[in-house]
Amino acid sequence: MVAIPNSSYISPEDYLKEEETSPIKHEYRQGEVYAMAGANTHVIISGNLFAMLRNHLRGSGCQTYISDTKAHIESINIYYYPDVMVSCDQRDKAFNNFLRYPSLIVEVLSPTTEAFDRGDKFADYRQIESLQEYVLVSQTRLNVECFRRNSERQWVLYPYGKEDIIHLASVDFRYAVADLYEDVTFESP
Repeated sequence: MVAIPNSSYISPEDYLKEEETSPIKHEYRQGEVYAMAGANTHVIISGNLFAMLRNHLRGSGCQTYISDTKAHIESINIYYYPDVMVSCDQRDKAFNNFLRYPSLIVEVLSPTTEAFDRGDKFADYRQIESLQEYVLVSQTRLNVECFRRNSERQWVLYPYGKEDIIHLASVDFRYAVADLYEDVTFESP
């Protein structure tokens, strides 16, 4: 998310209406609208994970969504576009273009959004009662951080590196870090 807020308050209803026809995507945070930025590596990583999750969840009753579906955090009046999201809750089938009950949210980090994704956005996502895992994926090196809510409702970090197999407990899925980064070329330092 690029932090270029609109200076005047926008209602959630107006935001949703305008977003339907907007040529670019915007996130909504308590009356302010923020333009989204795109990137090639970001898209490759998101697409790889979406494809693997979609194949794994086929026929399970769970649905995988990629960047065009919003997460609505109703209790704090926020709409975000996660890079990848999974919902196994049948109540989400009633909503148009957003989910309220995801179990898994993934954000691919970029230099301009990393601090926000780790900080305020993660704090906002923690307000979603159904959320079991929040995954942060680096696009500059082979590194994945999975935050999983435990039985005491505490968020525990599970870091994964180059040779690791990632376990997403919320959807009982395991995959190699290398598979997530297939076709990604890292820039030299």
